Amino acid sequence: MFSRRSFIAAFALLAALTGAAAAEMPFTQAAFSAAQQTGKPIIIHVYAPWCPTCRAQEPILQKLESDPKFSGAASFRVDFDGQKDAVKALKARNQSTIIVFKGEKEVGRSVGETDEKTISALLDKAL
Repeated sequence: MFSRRSFIAAFALLAALTGAAAAEMPFTQAAFSAAQQTGKPIIIHVYAPWCPTCRAQEPILQKLESDPKFSGAASFRVDFDGQKDAVKALKARNQSTIIVFKGEKEVGRSVGETDEKTISALLDKAL
């Protein structure tokens, strides 16, 4: 029987391997590690529901992640308040942090950015 964590990790790996469009999934270390192993682009949004900047980033990220060029990307949402271990491991000091990886290597990050062109340029670094 699959645990929820195993299911999410398997889904992340399957999505990354099949080139499914990026849609933010809840962050788990297992799913993140599985995505890193594929060498595909990874987008992480450190989010808090009470944060107005995070809410401003959300539609921008959804729009950009739906672009076909990000079809093979894995996209994760980290709950700033509820996932303190992940926040610490990612060295995210603030909510509204966007981190991009190319496989296992972090290639860029921004904090508090709400300009679509700037966020797009950040996400492009993962390609």
